[in-house]
Amino acid sequence: MKKPPAYDPLRSFRSPLAALGELRAAARGSRSKVAIAWEREDGNVYRFDIPVPERIAPKAMAQAKAVVERSAKFALWCAGGWRLRIAGPDELVRPVAAAYSKKGARAFDVGFFSDLYARDVVAEVLPLSRIPRTRERRVVVKNNTDGNRIGFDLGASDFKISALKRGKVVFSKEFPWNPRHEPDPGYHYSKLSAGLDEAAAALGGAVDAIGGSTAGTLVGKRLGPASLLRAVLEKAPEKKEIARGIFERIERERGVPFEVFNDGDVTALAGAIAMKKSGVLGIAMGSSEAAGYIDEGGALTGRISELAFAPVDMAPGAPVDEWSGDSGVGAMSFSQQAVNHLTLSFGMKFPKAMGLPERLKAVQEAMEKHEDKALKFYLSIGRHLANAAAWSSEFYDFSNLMILGRVTSGFGGEIILETARMGLAAINPALAEKIDIFMPDEKARRLGQSVAAAQIPVVRRRA
Repeated sequence: MKKPPAYDPLRSFRSPLAALGELRAAARGSRSKVAIAWEREDGNVYRFDIPVPERIAPKAMAQAKAVVERSAKFALWCAGGWRLRIAGPDELVRPVAAAYSKKGARAFDVGFFSDLYARDVVAEVLPLSRIPRTRERRVVVKNNTDGNRIGFDLGASDFKISALKRGKVVFSKEFPWNPRHEPDPGYHYSKLSAGLDEAAAALGGAVDAIGGSTAGTLVGKRLGPASLLRAVLEKAPEKKEIARGIFERIERERGVPFEVFNDGDVTALAGAIAMKKSGVLGIAMGSSEAAGYIDEGGALTGRISELAFAPVDMAPGAPVDEWSGDSGVGAMSFSQQAVNHLTLSFGMKFPKAMGLPERLKAVQEAMEKHEDKALKFYLSIGRHLANAAAWSSEFYDFSNLMILGRVTSGFGGEIILETARMGLAAINPALAEKIDIFMPDEKARRLGQSVAAAQIPVVRRRA
């Protein structure tokens, strides 16, 4: 492949970045701007500014409104938040503020983050002088290997625990569990505690720190909406707060430095440690899209990074996510959900009863046979990824984009990788020079999330 593949006429795609670029070009010399700030826990704030023209032509108004709205939504799912403060021309910002209400266009987002933060999402239109600057908690990870450490990685069907003595793994075990069908949070607590006890025994009972990786969302060390707690939320909602406080309870009882982060962040951390990189945005393409972020200073930032619901495609007719009800979000381009709307448009056919994992396997088998329809599928994902990488760079400061997950398995993954690299070079050559798009090597895969998580906490010095 010596040049970027041409856009396929069967599937239009329009990155919000293209529309944002047009708005910026029209705003040259203007002092007007839109400022978007999302506040989350502990006073952390993420702010995103957009220059806008002093006067917007009527023909350009609809696109300008869409750019502001899409930017506000990406900022939310990138960083998280319960309070939106927005400033700028009324015609651009008031529709966005109105959308973030229980009956507004972003009602799904409002419900999700109200549940996550256990408080109502609010939106305020304010003067520019009252919009706060970005302020984020950073946990710098320095590949800590001193002392006796335990790391855990909680998944939906099993969890893994590792014990490290001065950086050497002395215990590693996978524990089967079925948390999604257990309405008693005591089940989750007892299972994890038993695993921690087993790892502690391998360290002779002396534990200096515990680090964790978990599926689902987190606010500090409290679990938010997560598949791990699905049965609790549906069958025993009165126990929801007990379930969400499981990590805080373990921290109190164990009495050692304790840190826990979203599994996407720890995946990015594993790649950063193993490959000696910083500024890593990790994208996992599986049943949905998961993401994680390590900033250029090697720090975890506490951002939510739920990019499955972040907008990446503004094309008319972009596929609609059935859960959020929004179109053009990340999960529709970077997960098994992309199989349906892309491969079907290219003429592939599947039995109606065939599930998404099986359909992806069928596409992978077709790719091994070099079938044209499968090739188009992988070329499309690579093209979408190039655009999403450039768009994401507006919200994240990163120099490495790590991709992994079932969608990237096999020969098709190589097609995605090379197409994305060449596509980014065509979109923005300077950005392509800065950002290395890569897949983790065997060393990074061997490291694993439980071992990476164990290296996060800083051990207290003994007197």
